[in-house]
Amino acid sequence: MAQAPVLRYGDSGTEVEKLQRLLAAQGLYRGKFNGQFDWRVERALSEFQYDHGLDDKEWGYYGPLTRKALEG
Repeated sequence: MAQAPVLRYGDSGTEVEKLQRLLAAQGLYRGKFNGQFDWRVERALSEFQYDHGLDDKEWGYYGPLTRKALEG
């Protein structure tokens, strides 16, 4: 199985849209599902990471640890 991509501020595409929907399901993201990793996504993601003790490992980007916690 291919490694899922690491997503960062400025990225775009279907993977970012999926991230937006996952964060919205957690009640953290309230923006449009436009596939743009902007400040709203970054803020929601950072809040999720803080709440789950991941803020010292993958702060502000969507890496494997955060993906596992969010996607279960």
